[in-house]
Amino acid sequence: MVIRRIFSFLIVLFLVFCNRNFSFSKQGTNVLAFDSSIEAVSHRISNNLSESVETARADRLIKRFLRKWEVAGATVAVVKDQKLLFAKGYGYADIENEVKVEPSHIFRIASVSKLITATAIMKLQEEGKLKLDDYVFGEHGILNDSIYTNIRDKRTKRITVEHLLRHSAGYSSRYGDPMFLPLSIAKKMKVKPPISAETTIQFALSRRLHFTPGSRGGYSNLGYVMLEKVVEKASGENYEDYVKAHVLNPAGVFDMHLGKNLEEDHYPNEVKYYEQSNAIKISAFDGSGKTVFRSNGGNNIEELGGAGGWVASAAELMKLLLAIDGDDAHPDILSSKSIAYMTTPNKNGQSPIGWKGTRSKTWWRTGTLAGSSALMKHQVGGYSFVIVTNSSTWRGSDFTRDLSVLMNRVLRSVKEWPDQDLFNHFEARQERMALDNLPKYKGWS
Repeated sequence: MVIRRIFSFLIVLFLVFCNRNFSFSKQGTNVLAFDSSIEAVSHRISNNLSESVETARADRLIKRFLRKWEVAGATVAVVKDQKLLFAKGYGYADIENEVKVEPSHIFRIASVSKLITATAIMKLQEEGKLKLDDYVFGEHGILNDSIYTNIRDKRTKRITVEHLLRHSAGYSSRYGDPMFLPLSIAKKMKVKPPISAETTIQFALSRRLHFTPGSRGGYSNLGYVMLEKVVEKASGENYEDYVKAHVLNPAGVFDMHLGKNLEEDHYPNEVKYYEQSNAIKISAFDGSGKTVFRSNGGNNIEELGGAGGWVASAAELMKLLLAIDGDDAHPDILSSKSIAYMTTPNKNGQSPIGWKGTRSKTWWRTGTLAGSSALMKHQVGGYSFVIVTNSSTWRGSDFTRDLSVLMNRVLRSVKEWPDQDLFNHFEARQERMALDNLPKYKGWS
């Protein structure tokens, strides 16, 4: 028994230091799946590891920016040549309790969530469980369940998975974003709030499309909520479970989750969210009659799910990025063909898949919610970065442009980054070295 435990321990060390991440191979052959008890990279590092003379000016730039925009806290990560050179928290995760942001804190990442959902769809295609030209609704659609049969506009039956991925399915926010109109939809559908994502989809199906699917683009949160249901139907699994098992864990990501609506239900290491000083309160999504801030009960984050409901740390978002960047120096979880297809706008100039934009060698994904802003940028051959805040500003979604300007200045301010790879940093801890506390793997006794 002792010999077997020692042998198992050596195998674990070998795989971790080689950064193999237990991914699924390009041929689809499964290897041992991670147990959820494995520690995330963000939990193995702290702010002090990114303290250096070389990055002191970058620190000043970020802190000055947070003060200017009255942002409570932020998390930042920088990668170059597949190495995590820098991962640091700034400001406060919780002002009232004076909790400072560390790399281990998780934030709402808003529409960066769409990149996760899009990756899951591409994974399902590689597994042969769906095709991008599959219809979504109607008798021949993936979502042909009885609850989705009341379709007013016949063009809806021509919506494909790819239309939803590229925001070209016929939905827009011309009359307001349905994902942020829960009480109005509950009234029109004659149901008691809080409403489910299924009810919002049923509402959309009972209305006419704003344009013919595939004819043009129109940014749609609703479309990615529909894709969440496509993932569940095609995989036969709960959406979050499928994403963790087939996308996140194989990428080496273990502390990314679907977020909760209320502060009292947040994860232990999740930050508190703050809105701009002139933010107004609205009626709670659940129909309770309470007047609340959008970031704490006004918006239904749980219904937003695959369109904007994930919470994550900057370090683990970088881990995900490296798993879908087309550079096999860090094993990818998708084929090079899938990654190229995701990052190429179609001939009609419609959105890339999952990403907000792709230009030449730069891909970016933004996200904005009341109480949070996020920007992920991948620069082929250059520095890639993530920055996420736990505060919103009067700039709304345009604030991500300010984040981009900030990070460009930060990157220019550092002449030489620390020679380190925080992805491979492991602190010696007694509880991790004890053989009796080794994480168990599925398939091992």
